[in-house]
Amino acid sequence: MDTQHLHAFVAVAETGSFSAAGQRLHLTQPAISKRIATLEQQLDTPLFDRVGRKISLTHAGVSLLPNARRILQEVADAERAIMDLQGEVRGQLSIATSHHIGLHRLPPTLRHFTERYPEVKLDLHFLDSEQAYHEVLQGRFDLGIVTLAPESDPHIAEDIIWRDQLDFVVAHNHPLAEHDRMTLADLSPWQAILPDSGTYTTRLVQQLFDAEALSLDIGMVANHLDTLKMMVSIGLGWGVLPQTLSGDGLVQPLPLEDVVLTRHLGAIHHRQRSLNNAARVFLQFLKG
Repeated sequence: MDTQHLHAFVAVAETGSFSAAGQRLHLTQPAISKRIATLEQQLDTPLFDRVGRKISLTHAGVSLLPNARRILQEVADAERAIMDLQGEVRGQLSIATSHHIGLHRLPPTLRHFTERYPEVKLDLHFLDSEQAYHEVLQGRFDLGIVTLAPESDPHIAEDIIWRDQLDFVVAHNHPLAEHDRMTLADLSPWQAILPDSGTYTTRLVQQLFDAEALSLDIGMVANHLDTLKMMVSIGLGWGVLPQTLSGDGLVQPLPLEDVVLTRHLGAIHHRQRSLNNAARVFLQFLKG
């Protein structure tokens, strides 16, 4: 069984599409189809049911998937271990990060790292922090650079890199902007613009309102903070933004009394997935 065939199989199984699998592996759709056909011939059984444009795993495919993932992980671990013995910082480093961190926090570290270690192939993916956390938990990335979960999973190791203080903000012409002092009760009747309710940031805001038995009216959702900032700046509602985004004058921070909202941003990796030299050095750069 060739690992290239297993990579194609896992990619199709996870994306549900031959073309999407090809995009993930930087291959053409016919090349993916050929690898799947070869694997099915070797195993003498179909791995996918193809009904119209819909693709689903057969019973044999369902049985193979966890074993294929394990085999590929063990091969990758072996390759990393051999390179690490040689003390080299090279190979592939896969990172999942949020759009906000990737745009506003990571660029200096990425620039310095790639200048110092040009032989490392960076595989950078932009995902919501919650999705990135899940992908790292499944062992699909070496590192996640994300908003850290309020309740950490025992399988995940994490390092706090930044402490992100959040401001409650509105547009300068919003009625709330006229207040000199405010409480959460003053915000409650007004429409909020926040990330999805399942995100770590909105869960922190919801906890503040729940603690005071106040309703939180989320009228609009924007998971990208730059989009949220634009929507707030034109007066569509109040929102919550990191001080790094709220301090340029486009939106106005609200003078909330006795409300401190902080989230932790940092690096995560799976405790059972050995970090290669590239990942360890990248972590040092982040902490540096």
